[in-house]
Amino acid sequence: MSELSGLFAPERVAVVGATDRKGSVGRAVMENLVADFEGSVVPVNPTEDRLFDRPCYDDVAETGADLAVVVVPAATALEVIESAGEAGIENVVVITAGFGESGGDGTAREEALVDLANRYGLNLVGPNSLGIISTPSGLNATFGPRNADPGSISFMSQSGAFVTAVLDWAADRDIGFNDIVSLGNKAVLDETDFIEAWGADSGTDVVLGYLESIEDGEAFVRTAREVTAETPVVVVKSGRTEAGAHAAASHTGAIAGSEAAYEAGLDGAGVLRVESAEELFDFGAMLAGQPIPNADGVAVVTNAGGPGVMATDAIGDAALDLASLGGETRAALADVLPQSASGQNPVDIIGDAPVERFERALEVVLDDPAVGAAVVIACPTATLSFESLAERLTALGETREQPVAVCLMGGSSTEAAAETLAAAGMPTYFDPARAVRSLEALYDYREIRRREYEAPTTFDVDRARAREILERVEGARDNRLGIEAMGLLDAYGIPTPESDIVDSPGDARRVAEAIEGDVVMKIVSPDILHKTDVGGVEVGVADADVADIYETLLTRARNYQPDARILGVQVQEMVDLDDGVETILGLNRDPQFGPLVLFGLGGVFVEVFEDTTLRVAPVSEPEAASMIDDIDAAPLLRGARGRTPVDEDAVVETIQRLSQLVTDFPAIVELDINPLVATPEGVVAIDIRLTVDPEAL
Repeated sequence: MSELSGLFAPERVAVVGATDRKGSVGRAVMENLVADFEGSVVPVNPTEDRLFDRPCYDDVAETGADLAVVVVPAATALEVIESAGEAGIENVVVITAGFGESGGDGTAREEALVDLANRYGLNLVGPNSLGIISTPSGLNATFGPRNADPGSISFMSQSGAFVTAVLDWAADRDIGFNDIVSLGNKAVLDETDFIEAWGADSGTDVVLGYLESIEDGEAFVRTAREVTAETPVVVVKSGRTEAGAHAAASHTGAIAGSEAAYEAGLDGAGVLRVESAEELFDFGAMLAGQPIPNADGVAVVTNAGGPGVMATDAIGDAALDLASLGGETRAALADVLPQSASGQNPVDIIGDAPVERFERALEVVLDDPAVGAAVVIACPTATLSFESLAERLTALGETREQPVAVCLMGGSSTEAAAETLAAAGMPTYFDPARAVRSLEALYDYREIRRREYEAPTTFDVDRARAREILERVEGARDNRLGIEAMGLLDAYGIPTPESDIVDSPGDARRVAEAIEGDVVMKIVSPDILHKTDVGGVEVGVADADVADIYETLLTRARNYQPDARILGVQVQEMVDLDDGVETILGLNRDPQFGPLVLFGLGGVFVEVFEDTTLRVAPVSEPEAASMIDDIDAAPLLRGARGRTPVDEDAVVETIQRLSQLVTDFPAIVELDINPLVATPEGVVAIDIRLTVDPEAL
């Protein structure tokens, strides 16, 4: 395993705050450890001579332990942790509450705890934790009511109560675990540390997590990308909120709120996200016990027509492929099945089917090269023994490379069969839709394993010019820039129309006459974000009208917001939109995941349609290309309804160039290019606005 191996495989555990007082945490932890742990357990309590028929120690430093479990009150916990560190005990689980979660003095106490952990190099779980479990050694250093059954799933939870509920629930479903961690306040060790540790652990086949937050999103993405190449990670992320959007100063900021950021971050990390605890463990059991599909098609073998149709619908809903069985397969099924049975997929072997018919039909179906996975649905009949079916399916699973999801659609009569199948790593379900969704997790993980993370392209850009433009916010009334910052895009090779910003009607006329054809005129003010809403944009202005329109735009702006700073008027070359598609390209710097690049359908209705997608920067060429695939409007870019396709390569390159810009300059907090017009000849950025943190320049 990783450097956390001492945490999960200690030889000697000290419980600091051990007691035999009924109802106490110290007693519960001692009882759990004494009951199952293969190593030594020593109590630490200076007021007792013996506890649990073993001598008590006055101080953790005297114990010779390699793991200390701290359950003393918060006021004395820091002294215990310092004593453990001085004694060379590197692994500490702090069950005690009263730290950062309690505010005030607790926050200061947690900061001191972190300082101690850093000083002594401690692997510290918590505080405010239920504890940890590791089944290979019988370690149950929690105050929960039961231990976990052995298995190959490692599970972390930000809720201790959720751990106790899961242990009870999982035991009834024959789901076992390797390691379990209640993360608590995550003062030192967090989700990224455990994903890294379990990714290197041969005893862990899949990592599951219940998370309410991610401490360092950028580190999480880097680590999870490496781990998920070999070990699947599945997460329930709770605490959905749109609060992050309320304070946003850009379209991108409004769309890339906290929930969208987590979606992008988890997807970029290769982590499968689920919506419920049931899905978390459905997916976990399937990923831990079944192989990755080697073909796209899914076959259904059932002794009941209705549930077979339910499974077929679920396959369609999951965007999986119902396998089209070949002629040889259909002929072989005809030899196995009664004349009234269906040799098409779903394969209905009809209600009188004995175990032998199930077995033979499934063998034939799995021999078809188009079948990568199968769903077996069995309803109770007088001719079928669930126990015998489980034995045959277990034996068949040992010789096949395709995953099989089993629906045993009964009650207590299925329990023994489900236990047999679970022992063989073959999960069972009552609902066909759950079985199909779990198979979908295998297909999704197959795609994650196929990902190739390329290094982002580095373009030749003018960073000095870009910095000069960004520095305009220094000493300004606020930190926003608008179309006066178009040169920022030029510096990074993103095409813009010919334009200039002027502060007089005469200069406006001069600039317009130098531009071929009619022009677009826009008010330039960092205080007016939505220029079209206030009549601050005029399109198709002839040279003769430019001076009058200049005055009109200023009047409208002053009437709308008298105190707005007016920097002038932009006179801009018109872009032909007949063959173009208005897209948006933007950036929002998320507190957890850092810079997020957004691309999608743009224009004035961008926040209405919200047809956008996000990636964590820096964005490589394949990631940029996949952003086009993600949006519903992709057919518009690719020539729908006889339109000429836009230059996709130019769009992809522009996404990468913006990614480099925001990576080079962490001071850029938010940025919108809207619209970025994509045409068959390339792209052109029409408008820009951004927010800059001057302290980060």
